[in-house]
Amino acid sequence: MDKINLAEKFAKFDEHWSPKLIGELNGQYVKLAKGAGELVWHAHAGEDEFFLVVSGRLHLHFRDRVTTLDPGECCIVPRGVEHKPVAEGEVHILLFEPKSTHHTGDVEAEQTVAVEDQEWI
Repeated sequence: MDKINLAEKFAKFDEHWSPKLIGELNGQYVKLAKGAGELVWHAHAGEDEFFLVVSGRLHLHFRDRVTTLDPGECCIVPRGVEHKPVAEGEVHILLFEPKSTHHTGDVEAEQTVAVEDQEWI
């Protein structure tokens, strides 16, 4: 059981909206992602999604409101809820998702990273 230093892990990549795997927990992946600008509107029909902002500011757009997350704040997006993450500047995010979760849910876009293409760092 080794510790994981988030700052060291975030320093290993520069891509935006391309989650990196750092651990497994009860059938879920623990992921890190950097964001800048917008990710596409999408929903996850079968999975909830947990976002924790490590640094920066993340706006989670929903069809009826926007929830803003600052460092140390988190939000759980329930399955089936359409959302669009938008980063103010660059944001660093920690995510918990079932292993089967598709990056952009029901939407295939240029930003989509296939489950099998997500890399371990």
